[in-house]
Order: sequence, then C-alpha cells, then structure tokens
Amino acid sequence: MATLAPPAHSTARAFTHWSRQLDPKALDHIPGEDGWPIVGTTLKVLANPAGYGEYMRRTYGPVFRANSFGRRQVSLAGADANELVLFDRNKTFSSEQGWGPVLDLLFPRGLMLMDFEKHRVDRRALSIAFKPEPMRHYADALNAGISERVAQWGTGREMLFYPAIKRLTLDLAATSFLGLPLGPEADRLNKAFVDMVQASIGVVRKPLPFTAMGRGVAGRKFLVEWFTPQVLERRAGGGQDMFSQFCRATTEDGEPLPVDAVVDHMSFLMMAAHDTITSSATSLIWLLAKNPEWQDKLRAEVLAVTGGSGRALAYDDLGKLDLTEMAFKETLRMIPPVPSTPRRALKDFEFGGYRIPAGTPVGISAASVHMMEEHWPEPTKFDPMRFTPDKIAARHKYAWVPFGGGAHMCLGLHFAYMQIKILTAQLLTRYRIEVEPGYDPAWQPWPIPKPKDGLRVKMVPLD
Repeated sequence: MATLAPPAHSTARAFTHWSRQLDPKALDHIPGEDGWPIVGTTLKVLANPAGYGEYMRRTYGPVFRANSFGRRQVSLAGADANELVLFDRNKTFSSEQGWGPVLDLLFPRGLMLMDFEKHRVDRRALSIAFKPEPMRHYADALNAGISERVAQWGTGREMLFYPAIKRLTLDLAATSFLGLPLGPEADRLNKAFVDMVQASIGVVRKPLPFTAMGRGVAGRKFLVEWFTPQVLERRAGGGQDMFSQFCRATTEDGEPLPVDAVVDHMSFLMMAAHDTITSSATSLIWLLAKNPEWQDKLRAEVLAVTGGSGRALAYDDLGKLDLTEMAFKETLRMIPPVPSTPRRALKDFEFGGYRIPAGTPVGISAASVHMMEEHWPEPTKFDPMRFTPDKIAARHKYAWVPFGGGAHMCLGLHFAYMQIKILTAQLLTRYRIEVEPGYDPAWQPWPIPKPKDGLRVKMVPLD
C-alpha cells in the first residue's frame, strides 16, 4: 500500500510540494467533473456548496471527483464516509494537510492543523480550560453579559440580529475567554477575525496587497502582536478566563506550552467560538421565528427551570433544558456552521468500490449528510424531536456531525451548548421573536453560513 509521510512541520511550501506528488491522472478513474479552465468547479461550490454536492452525489454516487480551489479532489458522501474519515481507525487521513492549504497562513498550529500524537498532546493540555470549575466561571460571565445586552433589544422594532449577536459574542469572548473588557479594541479584533475567515476562501491564495488573503494575514499579525506579550504575565496570575487557562497549560511532562503555540491556539479558538456560535445562534433564532410553537415549548421549559423572566441559568441547571438542546441540535443539522471538512489521504484506501491513492485531497460534508432522507425523513422540516434518545440510538452515529467526530471532535462543544442555552433562556423569557410574513432571507453558505441581509427580526416584549 502506498503511503505519504506527514511533514515535520506545516508550511505553505510543504503543501505545494506534496500536491505535486499526486499525478493529476491518478484520479481519472473516479467519476466526476473538472469544470471550467483555471477556476474548475470552484464557483459552483462557492455559490451553493450543499446543492452542488447533492447534485454530484445523485449524478455520480457516494464517491465523486471535482476540481475546486486549484486542485483535483475527491468527495465521499454519507454517514459511512463520515465514520471512515472522522473516526480514522487506521490513521489514513491528515487534518493538518486537509485544512492546511486553506488555513495555514491564517491559523497555523490550531488544533485542526495538527495530527495524531501532536494533536493528542496539545488537545489534552488545552482541555484544562473546559473543566467544570472554569466552565462555572464562564457561565457566570455569560449570564451577566447576555442579560445586559439582551435587555436592550426589546424595542419591538425590527433589528438586524446577525450583527447584534456577532458583537455580543465578541464581547462575551472578551470576558469569558480573555478576562477583560476590550473597549475600542473590539472593532479591530472583530475586523481581524472577519478578515481571517474571509481569506480562507479567497480565490488568490497569496497574501498580496488588496486581496482577501492579504487582509487575512494582516489580521493574524495583529492578533499575534496582541496576544504574545500577555502570555508570561498570565502564567504568573490566577485568572480563570480561557486565555489564562491556556497560558498555564502544560504538556504531559509538566512543561508549559510554547508561547507561540498558546497564541496560535488562542487565535484559532477565538475565531472558532466567535464565528461558529454567531452563525449557530442566528440560525436558531431564524428557525424559532419560523416555528413559533417551538418558541412556546422552549419558553415553558426555561421558565420551569429558572423560575422567571430574565433570570440567570445556573451552570448546574444546563442539563435540564432537554428541549432547548434538541432544538439546537436540529438547528445544527439544518444549517451546520462548518458545512464541509477537508482531509488528505496519507495512504491508499478504498471506499465505495474505488481505490483512492495516497496524496488525494478528500472531503466529507455535514451539510450533505444532514439532508439525506435515509437518515432524516422530511429533511427540510424543523423537527427537534429527531433528537429524542430513542431516535438517536436508532440512527447511524455519523449521520449528524456538526462538531466533527473522532479525535478531532470539537473541543469547545460544551461551551457552545452552554452559551446557546443561556442566550435562549434570556431571549425567550423576555421576548416573542417575530419576522414579517413571507420573509425568507438568502444565506451566504460559505465559509460559515450567515444571512446576507443580517436577519431582520423583531423582539416583542412579552405581556
């Protein structure tokens, strides 16, 4: 079996070099299409990734080839494909080499850009920030910050929810993640995160002036300069915020993580928490506005737990919001914040009757499998009851993968549940969420879904 050795370190030059090792003709036996000259299928993928993926799956089957973002690659569709790639029993797939061409200049050494033992060591060190005591601290900060901001939204007039929740999640990251108010620096941090995420799908992959990648690399430079001087200072302190926890994290031999590693992990997790929670919260509010009967159910559940409007949701009560968690899971099924996941094959492997060679860029899609009727009857219907324990047990474990799976399962998923539950508790006990009849906003599908118009909603105070 052919193998492709992983690198000692991740660099843009290394990824380019490895790409040359795969003969483009090596994928000719895989059904699919190469698209137009130069751009390939990239524009089709960006315009409608889920729709294009579904078209390709129905046309060519669960294994198909496309030519997007400058390289030929193979997509694997379905829950079995997700299990093969994410569980990765044989260490066949590299996350570092999958995400690297997209993120290496922007988020080097983030957990997604690590493989196998190095990933395990750093993930274990960083898990200190998600232990119960730090999580209790974050819950207190989230309750206070969300309550104060949400109280300002009840004008009854139409508001743009996406920019409002985006600013709130950034401010919450300042308190829960960094342990300080950012003040006027919030705008520069926000711009840095936005520029870095947008650069990840920029057509021009070099950081040239006036390009998305140029702005993204400049955003990374700003974050590195902002975080680096504080690492040693935080190590000497006793702060409970996430950044301080990361600064004190140690490897298995008791050594602190290198300063640049702490900075890179913090930059990546700030981006991931900021943008994915913003997207997920917006999707949830949109689906609850469209399905007011579920607003009523969640409101009743929250009031039974907290005892009144606008009251804090205690950390120990998070597990009591079963319906709220089910509604959030259904939201993540319908609009996953990370629609697809790239990997790169380190060995030859077989799937769906095809032999796929080492060096092949391989992708799976949460957005695709979450809409497959064999797993989700009436997949376009919002139905949180899909996530009752009996239905979860009866379904393929890898039919629902918004947080990934296997060794790379999202480290902050419990933080995401906590923040969404606290936000839902504060909103639904104060307001009825409404949209105009017939309102149906268009969504930007990549790199992280968001409504193009900002999502026009009304927060109508309850009588």
